[in-house]
Amino acid sequence: MDATKDASKEASTLDTWHAEAAAMQARMGEPGVASREQLRERSGLEFLGGIGSGELPPAPIAKLLGFLPISVEHGRAVFQGTPGQEHYNPSGSVHGGYAATLLDTAVGCAIHTTLPAGKGYTTLELKVNYIRGMSDQTGPVRAEGKVVSVGGQVAVAEGRITDANGKLYAFATTTCLIFPI
Repeated sequence: MDATKDASKEASTLDTWHAEAAAMQARMGEPGVASREQLRERSGLEFLGGIGSGELPPAPIAKLLGFLPISVEHGRAVFQGTPGQEHYNPSGSVHGGYAATLLDTAVGCAIHTTLPAGKGYTTLELKVNYIRGMSDQTGPVRAEGKVVSVGGQVAVAEGRITDANGKLYAFATTTCLIFPI
């Protein structure tokens, strides 16, 4: 009985994830790079909201690796991707750089959501712990980044990659430099 409930819950979660990703994909514009002025004049939350609404272009790296933003709010950012064979390393599993990039994006954007207009950030340090490998059979995964602390010059965030069943694949912490744009 519990296995049936778990399978039903996972299917429901997968359906929700697919619907949310399709809705976001429909709103987003073509990949590109926003101008310095567009970045400077908006808070981080407004900037990321502009990407989600299609007003601003999503980053080209997201198209290259096949992931997209799902939601952003103050101190939190969620991105979704589906690892495939195009992400494999020579050993026949998804390259660790896929998880690292997805996590770097989620934790960095979580920090960005807290920044006022005129402030930017860059990653100073990213520490990733890999729990289990991913393959083209893993299905969609989500990276959720959450802010731990934001100061005047340094911010810290943490993130996790999980599948629709809640299985943990990797987690990370980051330290970012905050600076005027």
